[in-house]
Amino acid sequence: MHSSSTVDVKRVFIGAGCNRIVNNVSWGASGFVSFGAHNAVAIFCPKSAQILITLPGHKAVVNCTHWLPSSKFLFKAKQLEQHYLLSGDADGAIILWELSLIDGKWREVLQVPKLHKKGVTCISGIMVSQTEALFASTSSDGIVCLWELILPLTSKGDCKLSCLDSLSVGSKCMVTLSLSELPGIDGQIVLATGGLDNKIHLYCVGRTRKLVHACELKGHTDWIRSLDFSLPISINGDANNIFLVSSSQDKCIRIWKMALQSSITNGNGNGIYKKEEISLLSYIQGPVLVAGSSSFQISLESLLIGHEDRVYSVQWQPPLVESKERDAYHQPQSILSASMDKTMMIWQPEKNSGVWMNVVTVGELSHCALGFYGGHWSPIGDSILAHAYGGSFHLWKNAVNDNWLPQKVPSGHFASVTDVAWAKSSDYIMSVSHDQTTRIYAPWKVEASLQKGEFWHEIARPQVHGHDINCMAVVHGKGNHRFVSGADEKVARVFEAPLSFLKTLNNATLQKNFSSDDVLTDVQILGANMSALGLSQKPIYAHAVHEAPERGAADGFDTLETIPDAVPTVFTEPPIEDQLAWNTLWPETHKLYGHGNELFSLCCDHRGELVASSCKAQSSNVAEVWLWQVGSWKSVGRLQSHSLTVTQMEFSHDDNLLLTVSRDRQFSIFAITRIGTEISYSLLARLEGHKRIIWSCSWNPHGHEFATGSRDKTVKIWAIEKEVSMRLLLTLPQFKSSVTALSWIGLHDRTNNGLLAIGMENGQIELWSLSYNRADDGSIVAPSLVATLAIRIDPFLCHASTVNRLAWRKNDEDHVSMQLASCGADNCVRVFDITID
Repeated sequence: MHSSSTVDVKRVFIGAGCNRIVNNVSWGASGFVSFGAHNAVAIFCPKSAQILITLPGHKAVVNCTHWLPSSKFLFKAKQLEQHYLLSGDADGAIILWELSLIDGKWREVLQVPKLHKKGVTCISGIMVSQTEALFASTSSDGIVCLWELILPLTSKGDCKLSCLDSLSVGSKCMVTLSLSELPGIDGQIVLATGGLDNKIHLYCVGRTRKLVHACELKGHTDWIRSLDFSLPISINGDANNIFLVSSSQDKCIRIWKMALQSSITNGNGNGIYKKEEISLLSYIQGPVLVAGSSSFQISLESLLIGHEDRVYSVQWQPPLVESKERDAYHQPQSILSASMDKTMMIWQPEKNSGVWMNVVTVGELSHCALGFYGGHWSPIGDSILAHAYGGSFHLWKNAVNDNWLPQKVPSGHFASVTDVAWAKSSDYIMSVSHDQTTRIYAPWKVEASLQKGEFWHEIARPQVHGHDINCMAVVHGKGNHRFVSGADEKVARVFEAPLSFLKTLNNATLQKNFSSDDVLTDVQILGANMSALGLSQKPIYAHAVHEAPERGAADGFDTLETIPDAVPTVFTEPPIEDQLAWNTLWPETHKLYGHGNELFSLCCDHRGELVASSCKAQSSNVAEVWLWQVGSWKSVGRLQSHSLTVTQMEFSHDDNLLLTVSRDRQFSIFAITRIGTEISYSLLARLEGHKRIIWSCSWNPHGHEFATGSRDKTVKIWAIEKEVSMRLLLTLPQFKSSVTALSWIGLHDRTNNGLLAIGMENGQIELWSLSYNRADDGSIVAPSLVATLAIRIDPFLCHASTVNRLAWRKNDEDHVSMQLASCGADNCVRVFDITID
């Protein structure tokens, strides 16, 4: 690669799960959905089911996000060129972001002054006008703050933020907020707060912009989890009513009516007092809210009982925009609720009696563990979105007449992603995570437009396990797709692709016939079942699918093991969460016993003959690397060299050498000799390569040179001379953060060129160009080795937390365009397109 070459990096795919926290998700008037993925703020487009970007800036887990304008204020957002997003984290920090609708660019506008000392639990805001927004924030230290945000009219202007007021509610903190303008009187705002004292507190915000406690509403018998004001609803021609809906851990939803009673608004100053006739309603009336010169009578409109567990969110359907010119809208009487009972419900009053009824229920047929943390309407009310305990999204769209059909959504891990690798065919990537799952992502090609219609999706979840998974290795070589995974247990597990996955992969890649291995005819296993009490995934055989399960006479019909059977499915379009969670498992074929502690790293050689494994270790006999023969899966070697955990291993391109790096700051090179099926090995060299833990290593694909990366923030390039001695060729300039991941790729047209991808603890990824000349004996001439920074990838494309692994796609056809996969502690799996001009 010449020094004049330019390197261009584009985002191809981001896979991430949602933080499992109430208030984490917000659907904006822009049409985009925001959510927290560990300490990153992720933005996804529901139309394409793709995550578009992650915003880096938070140091702690993102607890809540809120759009300005949210879907409720679509009718006020018609002229806006910029939309804004607020995000709050577990340290009490709140960041304001700006999205330019013209070019889709994001920027961090400001960090809100840190008045919260503990985690922010809720942010809620309203658009007062095109250029003014009010928002409130609350945190676990019992502080509630009210903020004013003045927005610029043009894209060049600045935002002005001021804290109007703050108050402390004591030890029983508030966890949900809602703001509204009071109807019939200008400039009066009401704030509702709910939390651990089971009461709803209402505050008035007058012209002084201070919070004045007005009244409290009692009725719920457990924590209040969600509050939402409607926009004014017209009843019998009178539009001076707003409704507040509240939900609680007591499984109930309450609708409170606030009706304007009196106002001194006519020009003569005469009080206009509207007297209502005495009715049954007057006996269940609640308190009166006094705001300035007006008062609102509050009464309990309805009590909705239908959920069987905590109701974590309630939301009014966003108003329907009535005309393009004016800010005219119609507020539907329709409420969406989401609960831990795995259902979302839509509630509406019956036409004749006015009694609120549950008209739609979705989600109740899923097997996903536990339930929903929140439910959201799309801006035009035709779709509803839930986020669930498993970090997953669930989206339904109203096809016609309340027939709500599931839609595709982004998916991904909901804990740190520890390892990622390309398939041997390079058709897909596989990742493992501390969320105890293994996932497969692939580009799903659409015949109509081969290039344009290629979106990546999760297409299978081969392993759903009881332990955090630390590492995995794809088995190369001939035959079926296989991988080995290592979790927080002493056993490595081997999995093999079932027939249903192979056929699904064919559909995704548009391959009508299969590869030369002709694997399809040999595979007899259709899928796999999770066992109820164990961790092994049992095969389902193709010929046994139609047979009824035999029961012995003594079998109880209702045993502990009555978990639903998996239905191995061949998918013709990307599967949704319920299908992924259950019907795409791979059968486990072997267990590899031997290590004394939890597995930590795995690798496979390029021929697909050997797998090496290491485990967490604090002594030299536990730190040994085990070698396993692929196929028989017998142990064929135990390599001793290190005294602490071996953090990464890699075989050289010719499979003759195995490089291991360790927490003991040393790296080792083992020579591996194969004579027939016999394996012999010897330690060639061991060296203390760095001053701190060595986290990562990578071989030059064109030679016996390799790179090591360490917590000491350095990357070093080494060479093996004449198969015996080690030589340090180069140390790259010190980085700003620990180096945690490395991957070296050769450029095919020039064997003396390479690109080294370097991932760091701060989430940054850099690509370095390495060029060198070789002497006659094949060794690199040290002075000729030149390393130059090719590109520092934009932080908005990179991870927001530690990069755990980098992996280049094998690239046989085209050296100009390459793909790099990465995974990190921000729960994200990423794929980049790298082009070299």
